[in-house]
Amino acid sequence: MKWFVYNVLFAAGYAAMLPFFLNRMRRRGGYRARMGDRFGRHPAEIAARLKALRENGAKPVWIHAVSVGEVQVAGQLMRAMREVAPGVRFVFSTTSSTGWKIAEKEVSAADVLIYNPVDFPAFVNRAFAAVDPCAVILTETEIWPNFIRRVQRAGVPLYLVNARISDRSAPRYRRLRWFFGDCFRAFSRIWAQSDLDRRRILDAGGDAAAIEVSGSVKFDVARRNEAKERELRAWVGEGNVLLGGSTWPGEDELMLRAYKRALAADPALKLVIAPRHFEKADAVEANVLAAGFACRRRSRGADAPAKRPAGAAADAREVFLADTTGELMGLFGIASVAFVGKTVSAHGSQNMIEPCLCGVATVVGPNTENFRPVMSDLLASAAIDQQLDAAGVEAALAKYVADPEARRALGAKAVEAVARRRGATARIAREIAEALGMA
Repeated sequence: MKWFVYNVLFAAGYAAMLPFFLNRMRRRGGYRARMGDRFGRHPAEIAARLKALRENGAKPVWIHAVSVGEVQVAGQLMRAMREVAPGVRFVFSTTSSTGWKIAEKEVSAADVLIYNPVDFPAFVNRAFAAVDPCAVILTETEIWPNFIRRVQRAGVPLYLVNARISDRSAPRYRRLRWFFGDCFRAFSRIWAQSDLDRRRILDAGGDAAAIEVSGSVKFDVARRNEAKERELRAWVGEGNVLLGGSTWPGEDELMLRAYKRALAADPALKLVIAPRHFEKADAVEANVLAAGFACRRRSRGADAPAKRPAGAAADAREVFLADTTGELMGLFGIASVAFVGKTVSAHGSQNMIEPCLCGVATVVGPNTENFRPVMSDLLASAAIDQQLDAAGVEAALAKYVADPEARRALGAKAVEAVARRRGATARIAREIAEALGMA
């Protein structure tokens, strides 16, 4: 009965959200590609490759991730599993066009990339039959009940890696443990990011014997890209760089205010803003021009001229707008001081491990719920500067621009803190490979 209720409610919710999905499709363009995948119907070439994987005597591991960060976690896990089980093959699924672009860089030529089916039984069953995996790995918070139930009914091992339960989701899971308990107990093994996440999974009906606290796998994910750093340095030019990484609406204005303040201490300072969603770049550009700066957009080409505000002098100072996908890590590599977005004007936070790995003096706002265990570790090591509001963030950014010794000291602590917490991915990869008889 509960599955009937879930399917009815999910259908109603999906229908209500359909206009949002269609609008996102329109804005992001690539979202409409491979639409058949979402109904378990793959193009002929992909269907043939999936059939070949099924028939070669070694079934694939199906790994699923959604956001950019989760896709990178999955990619790191795949690399670690290939080291202990070189013959392993993966079917990688995601649900967003942004996740797809990153996933294309993570899969090998022997793997297959698909969109995950919508969580209706008919679509899930069709996709599962096409993939026919030997194991399924989900990342972080990907709890799709019909999909999980199908994996369990097939007797296929199911794993949840880097598991976390957000503050907003925890009460809902606890209230509905009569339903979600079945989902969490279907996992053969769950690796939780923190003791709090483990407790929340237990409150939702999870099996204590199956849950281990591994720490955040994201400490293993970040990797510097020196070639990309050189390319971006050539685009920005020499001098210290103040970076707003993965900013949300409202945070680009914060960065512009901080920049004006910091220029008094460093007139040669460069400002780079990398918005989280590139389709919002036009609005960011408008804010840059309104602040009196010229705007040089990465998407228009490295040599494209900057757009200047009306009446501005030919030598108006430029702000660099990084409205491209997959270059944020390179930007952190050339930054002197960085702000991590979705921590002031929105809740949740983006990944602060990346600038810390690069030794950047990193400032965040108060809203870091999605990275609670990571922030706990970094704050305990005095490796990151967290401020309570926008004014505090602006002041902190200006302080680190003006004080080279302070930013070097904070950056050094950040590098050390990240290095001490690496290694979870390799341990998890070996445990999965050994459980599947692949190691």
